[in-house]
Amino acid sequence: MTNDETRAAIEAILFASGEPLEITRIAEALESDVDTVRGFLFEIGASLDSRGSGIALLRLGDKYQLCSRVEYAPLIRAVLDIKKNIPLSNAALEVLAVVAYNQPVTKAYVEQVRGVDCSGVVNTLCQKGLLEERGRLDLPGRPLLYGTTPNFLRCFCLTTLADLPELPEKPLETAISEGDDEIDSSQGEQIRNFFQAEIEQAEGAGEDNGNDNGEENSEE
Repeated sequence: MTNDETRAAIEAILFASGEPLEITRIAEALESDVDTVRGFLFEIGASLDSRGSGIALLRLGDKYQLCSRVEYAPLIRAVLDIKKNIPLSNAALEVLAVVAYNQPVTKAYVEQVRGVDCSGVVNTLCQKGLLEERGRLDLPGRPLLYGTTPNFLRCFCLTTLADLPELPEKPLETAISEGDDEIDSSQGEQIRNFFQAEIEQAEGAGEDNGNDNGEENSEE
């Protein structure tokens, strides 16, 4: 295929997928290497931006997706009669913050940080595709580990987890060591205080992010 045909093929693949697609799968389908496909993806994104297209190319870690631009969300909702959902609760946002900055973590870890039972919130966030299971911890009882999903990145307008704002003062522990799953209570308070300040910004980004799964983070 020519370069133009390859770019067109990549656009067709992403459009037909409708979900974030790993660059390795695109490269495999095109019988090409990842670096070459990444170059074509950059050109596609730049072309969409330069001509003011209503479609944008999102990079979500190692995955890519075509979606509508944020500024056209009100018009899309009007045409598709999409109802505005109830925003995420403060509890859900706090759980997302704890998991995002410390993943993979167990529900017990999250509950130590917040000081309350989080089973219902974690299950709801998994159903909404914002959290997912990441295996089990090698400790008695083999508790499940949880982490964020590509949908979490999309809903909060992030490209990678490295784009998360830095927490104040001291960095958070990123993993639970065997036999030592305690967390400093001051860290828990720090997380809650920090993410409380981010709630309005996160809600606004989630509610306006395109016409597809970006709506999911605006529920309970």
